[in-house]
Amino acid sequence: MSLYEQVADLPLTIGAETRERRERDTSSGFTRVTTTFVLDGEDETGRGEDVAYDTEDHDALAEVGDLGLTGEYTFAEFSEMLDDVDRFPTREPERESARHYRRWGVESAGLDLALRQAGERLGDVLDRTYDPVRFVVSTRLGDPPTTDRLSDVLDRHPDAEFKLDPVSEWDEELIEAVAATDAVRLLDLKGQYHGTVVDQEPDPDLYERVFEGFPDAVIEDPALTDGTEELVAANEARISWDATITGVGSVEALPFAPEWLNIKPSRFSTVASLFETIEYCIEHGISMYGGGQFELGVGRAHIQAIASLFYPDNPNDVAPGGYNDADLPEGLPDSPLSPPGDPVGLDW
Repeated sequence: MSLYEQVADLPLTIGAETRERRERDTSSGFTRVTTTFVLDGEDETGRGEDVAYDTEDHDALAEVGDLGLTGEYTFAEFSEMLDDVDRFPTREPERESARHYRRWGVESAGLDLALRQAGERLGDVLDRTYDPVRFVVSTRLGDPPTTDRLSDVLDRHPDAEFKLDPVSEWDEELIEAVAATDAVRLLDLKGQYHGTVVDQEPDPDLYERVFEGFPDAVIEDPALTDGTEELVAANEARISWDATITGVGSVEALPFAPEWLNIKPSRFSTVASLFETIEYCIEHGISMYGGGQFELGVGRAHIQAIASLFYPDNPNDVAPGGYNDADLPEGLPDSPLSPPGDPVGLDW
């Protein structure tokens, strides 16, 4: 049976739907807002997090009543029903990616509830074990960029590893200082982002400094231009893709067969698409790692659980949420995260 077939027939009863909104300032200099969908039924509660980035989308959702999710289904029937649910009934989303994020928020809440109503946890249903999760800390280095944030983290967590977002202001001196920490595992060039606040224009000089300065790091989402294509081609084995990955079709459309993929469940919109892509990667020998999106609620636990089941030993961008806070809290756990003794539903 496929991964999806193992969850498709789970019974699901939804008696009520509500939502919870969260906000938090982040170390990347913006206020994060998310909305959690809360589904109740048969004395159980399932939750899933909408991680759309634009506050306006969450503001509009707060003015909307129920989406009409109550009823009795199999999980597959619930997913099919969502094809016809208008999740942006009062206004169009700020960007199309929000449609994926909201669908995932609703659908993951449904799967969480179905598992809880069955008295099951995801790993048991899929016949997979929960293993300790290696994680990296994702952060930006400020404007102007410095190593201060890295030092803050490493002072408290000497074995921490990082995912960083290079920008054109990263000169050779800064790169040498960052590389000297020997703690950088992923570098996200943001070359596949368009129309966002984190866009990084393709900069051949920056690419050359990054590839040379971090010879062992995985490089994510380069832009392919006349000035960068040759360098990227020479480093195909350590190129990863993220922003464009929404399902198997998007993997097959990449300019070359990938060695690495960043798996962000919310980008896939549906559980079926996520599971199909994970299976495709396993079959084709593609290394995966989990990606986070500044989740503030259960979404973080969900991506940690999925990483634990499928790619626990890779540099997962699923650090506990406190690592994203503007002021680093005391007492954060170190990598790897130990799995809980008895997770339920989609939880970690």
